[in-house]
Amino acid sequence: MKLPRNVKILAAVSFLTDVASELVYPLLPVFLTTTLGVSAAGLGVIEGFAESVSSLLRLPAGWWSDRTRRRKPLVVIGYTIAALSRPLIGFAQGAGQVLAIRMSDRFGKGIRTAPRDALIADSVAVGQRGYAYGVHRGSDNLGAVFGPLIAWAALTYQWADLRTLFFWTAVPGLLSVLFLVLFVREAPRSLTTPRVVAAASVKQGTDVNGPPVPALHRESDEPLGAAFWKMLAVIFLFTLSLSTDAFLLLRASQLGVPQAMIPILWAALHVVKSSSSFVGGALSDRFGRRPLILSGWGIYAFVYLGFAVASVQWHAWALFVVYGLYFGLSEGTEKALVADLAPPARRGAAFGWFNAAVGIAALPASIIFGIVWDAYGAESAFVMAAGIAALSSLLFAVVVPRQRA
Repeated sequence: MKLPRNVKILAAVSFLTDVASELVYPLLPVFLTTTLGVSAAGLGVIEGFAESVSSLLRLPAGWWSDRTRRRKPLVVIGYTIAALSRPLIGFAQGAGQVLAIRMSDRFGKGIRTAPRDALIADSVAVGQRGYAYGVHRGSDNLGAVFGPLIAWAALTYQWADLRTLFFWTAVPGLLSVLFLVLFVREAPRSLTTPRVVAAASVKQGTDVNGPPVPALHRESDEPLGAAFWKMLAVIFLFTLSLSTDAFLLLRASQLGVPQAMIPILWAALHVVKSSSSFVGGALSDRFGRRPLILSGWGIYAFVYLGFAVASVQWHAWALFVVYGLYFGLSEGTEKALVADLAPPARRGAAFGWFNAAVGIAALPASIIFGIVWDAYGAESAFVMAAGIAALSSLLFAVVVPRQRA
């Protein structure tokens, strides 16, 4: 299926951005805990606060893009802030400085994410929605393959040390901003809406791929509907199990994965994330959002339970590979479901609420996980997260109705 230029360019921008961010991220937990002496709970606080700042900003950013009917300016500002902030980690001498830099980086992400996701929805037909988000997430994850591989090569062959790698993230980051400024255009808002948008239609099992029907002019303060809020409540609960992936990397290190191989492990994860995202989004267009999300969440619970009982190095490699399927099946599909349930004039706000819910839950998720890890051990923390994910899957099956393929 051919996608509009906006989707292709935004996918390229996400690819370059993730090359930059993933040069740093897989090595950050080891850098913090060994070089700077940060505890597991401290790591949870840093990542939890950073992600919460990011997600909480997405609500006002999405709302503002609805009110002004302009998505691109906020997207450009957000990517620019992140591109300029990320290299500063190379100067950090303490945990407080890393926290400030990570929060600045995530501040940029918070400004750009909801308007960008809404811009994708504005740019594609409803029948391409899952595929478009799948391609976007797949490209993002593909960047997360190249970033760790570059880091591994640089460290293995001693082309650069950790701090120099952090400085080099400026190159792909600024290239992504250039692509965005030159090639992305505002998309006109459609005056039609898919039948699945209406809560009543969703409850009746309306086909996700059904043709759009004429809609009245939709104002930017139109209610989002009960179906949207129920879905959001369950996603909020599931996110309480989503502690930062930094803990997975720390667990892999405990299981014997050498520091030099951590970027390769991270790249392997993103190979699976990228390839499965391209497929998962398209499958959700064909078979519906519900079965894809339930499958992804089930895999997540299985992987976290696996990390609780893992005992040797190869367990970490196997679990990281399976973990990638969770992202491929659910990430793009969740965004497509948000777009399905939101009126066109409220898409920015809908994605803002979606990301705000994720952000509010992200802080306690990472902090509690770190506290349980320090107090009772890694095994208990992973079992706790797996239980929350399993409960959330059951509630999602009850709250979100079936949709005909």
